[in-house]
Amino acid sequence: MAKRHLKVTGDLGRVVFMEYDLRNTPSLEESVRHSDIVYNLVGRDYPTKNFDLDDVNVEGAERIAEAVAKYDIDRFIHMSSYNADKNSPSAFYRTKGQGEEVVRSIFPETTIVRPAPVFGFEDKLLHKLAGQANLFTSNRMQERFRPVHSIDIGSALAVMAEDDSTAGETYELYGPKEYSMAEIAAMVDREIIKHRRHINLPPRVLKRLSEWYNRLIWWSQTCADKVEREFIDQKIDPKAKTFKDLGIEPANIANYTFHYLQSYRSSSFYDLPPATEREKREEKKYLHVIDDQ
Repeated sequence: MAKRHLKVTGDLGRVVFMEYDLRNTPSLEESVRHSDIVYNLVGRDYPTKNFDLDDVNVEGAERIAEAVAKYDIDRFIHMSSYNADKNSPSAFYRTKGQGEEVVRSIFPETTIVRPAPVFGFEDKLLHKLAGQANLFTSNRMQERFRPVHSIDIGSALAVMAEDDSTAGETYELYGPKEYSMAEIAAMVDREIIKHRRHINLPPRVLKRLSEWYNRLIWWSQTCADKVEREFIDQKIDPKAKTFKDLGIEPANIANYTFHYLQSYRSSSFYDLPPATEREKREEKKYLHVIDDQ
């Protein structure tokens, strides 16, 4: 059931789900053995009772790369993360950086993709800010990054599948403009015509609170490492390739907030136009002629 919503359009027999276990090498090999190209989209940005970050982002990536190398798959595209760095203070960024080194050592032709925070349907950016559960923060929402549209990420992955010159390259995929989390939160509030409150707590307190919170609920809401990431701005590798090298013009998040957030409005404001159009209309109301005489 967890994977049902991921099924894409295709005739019977063309789209086939296969069960696998990240710790079961034969199941991974069976999943990739007949493939021409393999995308590794398996990842985790919070630990669970069954898998920690190292289990998924390093050891899991290693097993998948070994399966790809064993059956001599033509192309392997590995989804990493922005700020991936084996020396990062964040466990997530650190394990992503280690995972990149592991897959490249096993399969040198691996294409590595580092997407910025993604916005789109069912994202963890706009919908998190628009929801009521996103109450606590630790850095006054000053983390800065360049959000990228999920559609642009999909387009880039499709181009990589057809272009063999992308093999062995590293791509940093990010949006055209840098924002702070506070700026995006203000953008969300204007669009949903509500004010979401955010309470700033010291990192030590919020990390401890996150640990207890995760013991009370089974789904991921926050974790100590996410608190750590609030203090790390996005850094872009100048040696990596970008959307420009793929012939893609990335979209700005400001043009899509209405499209993804209209459902968060109350019934009283649901049919109002996007925030940018309302602001333009308000400006026109106060236009007047200045008499210099």
